[in-house]
Amino acid sequence: MRALVISPDSTTRLRLAEIEEPRPLANEALVQVHATSLNRGELRLLTIRPEGWIPGQDVVGIVERAAADGSGPAAGARVVALFDEAGWAERVAVSTDRLAVIPDDVSFGSAATLPVAGTTALRVLRHGGDLAGQQVLITGASGAVGRFQIQIAREQGACVTAIAAARHAEDLRGLGAEQVVESIELAKGPFSLITESVGGQSLAHAIERVAPGGTIVIFGSSSGELTPVGFRQFVPGHEGARLQTFAYYTSGPDIGADIASLLALVAAGRLETRVSLTVPWTDIGQALDALRLRSFSGKAVLTIAD
Repeated sequence: MRALVISPDSTTRLRLAEIEEPRPLANEALVQVHATSLNRGELRLLTIRPEGWIPGQDVVGIVERAAADGSGPAAGARVVALFDEAGWAERVAVSTDRLAVIPDDVSFGSAATLPVAGTTALRVLRHGGDLAGQQVLITGASGAVGRFQIQIAREQGACVTAIAAARHAEDLRGLGAEQVVESIELAKGPFSLITESVGGQSLAHAIERVAPGGTIVIFGSSSGELTPVGFRQFVPGHEGARLQTFAYYTSGPDIGADIASLLALVAAGRLETRVSLTVPWTDIGQALDALRLRSFSGKAVLTIAD
């Protein structure tokens, strides 16, 4: 079967190659992959992984062979799964606790946007506890994770302030943001929960705006800048606040159950997914360039099945 593998000599650092067929364990289903969506973290992985390594985290497809231990869906089921790697292939073996069945009225493309971005949004927000009536600040709000965070936080009764360029303001208000401002310096606060994915000065300003006892969840650093942090930034006015780091791959079990809950929201019309670009996996260079340039809001999807 074919897969996209790291190839340092290629302009995209990727090439289609023949690899061995997966050999599922007893608790793994064999899935024929139809599509995958791209994540910004994969851009970095392409630069640091060795030749022959297979990227790919968000996968949708059809179960070819159910798990031998009887767990998970039957053959023929439409599923979406989250991988740590090796999803950019024609067939994959996936642990049944990391996949969910796609409802009939949810497309492969919509489902493909959910594993990394959706579970990150959901699990980051959980660090804020009960969000009903709380003030929540979301940086990097026009990205896929930010768009999901706005909707989920609003669904849970939070009052959301989003940080994004002015061109995204109308769109993000439509998703549930009560305020959209262009820079964190313009966000008034205080906020009981701040989701921070920019780093550098953005994180420093977040500390200035967190409520006493509030939480700042750090789950990215798109600026690439470091932030000096010291005790005096928290007093007076931010006593008891905490900085919480987050990575989806260390965030605990039940990933499949969380994906299923997100799919239910999509099927009910309460969570919008946005596929901004769809290309065959043979044209992955086009999608990677668009992702690097941040030329779209939402997700890019690669179609794999013929």
